[in-house]
Amino acid sequence: MTYHPKSEFLHVMQERGFLADCTDLQGLDEAMAVGIVPAYIGFDATARSLHVGSLIQIMMLRWLQKTGHKPLVLMGGGTTKVGDPSFRADERPLLTGPQIADNIAGIKEVFRSYVTFGHGATDALMLDNAEWLDELNYLEFLRDIGRHFSVNRMLAFESVKSRIDREQSLSFLEFNYMILQAYDFLELYRRYGCRLQMGGSDQWGNIVNGIDLTRRVADHEVFGLTSPLLTTADGKKMGKTADGAIWLNADMRSPYEFWQFWRNTADADVGRFLKLYTELPVEECARLGALSGAEINAAKIRLANEVTTLAHGAEAAAAAEATAREVFEKGGAGDDLPRLALSAGEIGDGISVVQLFVRSGLAKSGKDAKRLIAEGGARLDDAPVTDAGQMVDAARLAAPLKLSAGKKRHALVTLGD
Repeated sequence: MTYHPKSEFLHVMQERGFLADCTDLQGLDEAMAVGIVPAYIGFDATARSLHVGSLIQIMMLRWLQKTGHKPLVLMGGGTTKVGDPSFRADERPLLTGPQIADNIAGIKEVFRSYVTFGHGATDALMLDNAEWLDELNYLEFLRDIGRHFSVNRMLAFESVKSRIDREQSLSFLEFNYMILQAYDFLELYRRYGCRLQMGGSDQWGNIVNGIDLTRRVADHEVFGLTSPLLTTADGKKMGKTADGAIWLNADMRSPYEFWQFWRNTADADVGRFLKLYTELPVEECARLGALSGAEINAAKIRLANEVTTLAHGAEAAAAAEATAREVFEKGGAGDDLPRLALSAGEIGDGISVVQLFVRSGLAKSGKDAKRLIAEGGARLDDAPVTDAGQMVDAARLAAPLKLSAGKKRHALVTLGD
């Protein structure tokens, strides 16, 4: 029997495909129907940007605020020092304090495009769990918090059990992660009245731990809600491509490349992605997703424009579409393509096409570039490259040189000072 939520937030979550599971759907719905519910999602600072795989959680925070509740964006300045072992085969590399601080600074920029920060009742807050985790006294923490956790139960959580079943080492450091995340929920409840933790379905065990701890220590009911772990229609993990992660920060993945990622969405994913990653009405998402043939391409452009506008602004989306039209429809070298600027000193008597493809990011290595050339996928100014030993001299770069890897990936090489 389908539950019909009273609260606008849960109605949106259910209708648009965000809802995988909830610890007490009816209880949460009643709480959200009568007042403002502060809710949080945690993001560990393992890189300078989040990628598209985190966008579903970011959109959940956006919808939370749009429906009258308070988003708490929790940076894992403390938990990143441990590393989440959930469903991983090995331990995450340990980062230094300065690396974590640098990553947090980069990640913060992402959220300014999606939620409004401030001190009002529904304004978002940007928090860092290092504020309370760095100050913990180990013995006091063991006595006051550790006693509420059953090792037997923790070992039974699928995120940990899968690692042990594969006989892959789980360090004591990593084993502490779920306790620290649970403690985050308790602290956020104490400090900000947080009633809800959200996350991907791989975080279910960690979320349940936090709910149990808050109930035991603070004697109060809090809730957990998870979103599905998304894969594309071809079974690939969302946000990862052969060309690497699709980062949300413009300095790590250009708005044009970001736009192009969504433009290349598989036909079968269009309707679902429109519901999750845009704010178009559900009926319009369904209509666009049901198109076929040449018409589905118009739906993909709409998807790319809507998602890029949210992430990078309307001007960036319009520029990306204009560049795509210039490149694909007119065979030009659009102004917004990723660029590689070379000095005359770097070029010398000439630079090989293999180096150009590697340095522009269109190939991961010289071997990858040579394979691209051998398979007929490499072009210079739309002319096929047939010789991996071909050289390009400074004269050839008097005007920008367009590199193409296949039909959809392009870059410009220019001559700088």
